[in-house]
Amino acid sequence: MTKLKANLLDEKAIKRSLIRISHEIIEKNKGVNDVVLIGIKRRGYPLAKRIAENIEQIEGVKVPVGYVDISLYRDDISEIQDLPEVNSVDLGVEVKGKKVILVDDVLYTCRTVRAAIDAIIDVGRPLGIQLAVLIDRGHKELPIRADYVGKNIPTSKSEIIAVEIEEIDGNEWVKIYEA
Repeated sequence: MTKLKANLLDEKAIKRSLIRISHEIIEKNKGVNDVVLIGIKRRGYPLAKRIAENIEQIEGVKVPVGYVDISLYRDDISEIQDLPEVNSVDLGVEVKGKKVILVDDVLYTCRTVRAAIDAIIDVGRPLGIQLAVLIDRGHKELPIRADYVGKNIPTSKSEIIAVEIEEIDGNEWVKIYEA
């Protein structure tokens, strides 16, 4: 049984966080030349599209947006099922020689991010990869850190961060639950 511990972000707070991240991406990259956004499926992809919309409003430039489905790259997939054969990956955008901004909803152990980086590098060698996340909850198992963070939420391993976004869930919030 899970018990609601706190409401962390509402719709307006999520929007403000994504606008701030959009500005930080523009500043750090001195504009958006050669920048592409890659959202990690599921919720990272709509968040990447929102960041691209923000950047277009701020800079007047359309940033290409693609997605990566990392289920075939997860290092724990053999615990779930037999390892599937990976034939090809189509991110929907060119990454070779580009500054890739990888977007996800929650950064936890970093295994999902590592898998996404593997998938991107399999397609082409980017100029660099940066990471943007809505929530960084700690408990990293790999030496990966986010370049852009909407909100840092120190958690215990027994807590659950739940993110719902309009495009997928019909709601817009981030909550923390006690497991």
